[in-house]
Amino acid sequence: MNYIKNPQQIEQNSFVIIGDIIAEQRPDYHFASEMHEAVIKRVIHTTADFDWLDILHFSPQVLTHITEGIQRGCTLYTDTTMAMSGINKTLLKQMGCECRCYISDPRVVESAPQQGITRSMAAVDVALAEPGEKLFVFGNAPTALFRLLERQGTPVAVIGVPVGFVGAAESKAALAESELPCIAALGRKGGSNVAAAIINAILYQLRGRDE
Repeated sequence: MNYIKNPQQIEQNSFVIIGDIIAEQRPDYHFASEMHEAVIKRVIHTTADFDWLDILHFSPQVLTHITEGIQRGCTLYTDTTMAMSGINKTLLKQMGCECRCYISDPRVVESAPQQGITRSMAAVDVALAEPGEKLFVFGNAPTALFRLLERQGTPVAVIGVPVGFVGAAESKAALAESELPCIAALGRKGGSNVAAAIINAILYQLRGRDE
């Protein structure tokens, strides 16, 4: 069987196909910036879903907030180990950043049942209590997003793309309507893979600028 085996070539070909499909089916679609285009296309690449052209909400200047926060060495907090595992740690470290997920942290495991809340909510409480600039990356837990909105912290930005049927759409709509700098998936779609893809797209763009 004749097929492409090189992973870099597979990715390059995928992005060419994505660009061709957008040009053919959505010729009037306008990307706000090179970074905006990179994020949208990488999410489409991750999901094979072109709905992301319309359902990924960007608050004003959010990409600037995120890139500048990463360049200052902010800490990323994810709601799942899956989202954390999907983020390019090598590039993140090169930027002076680190990624944390407290979903299995002993403090969270103990406090969540005591308070009658989800571990995702308790993890947000632990994260907010820590010093330093924070970038929240949520792909799975609407309750984490609701908790962050209740606590009214001041993160660098929030990537809120929880997937699901219970509270997912509502939590993301609330995020999009808030004053927090955010990227939010409108509706039910999302996922940890999408959250990681958004961060990776930004990291790859920053690496390209440095090169």
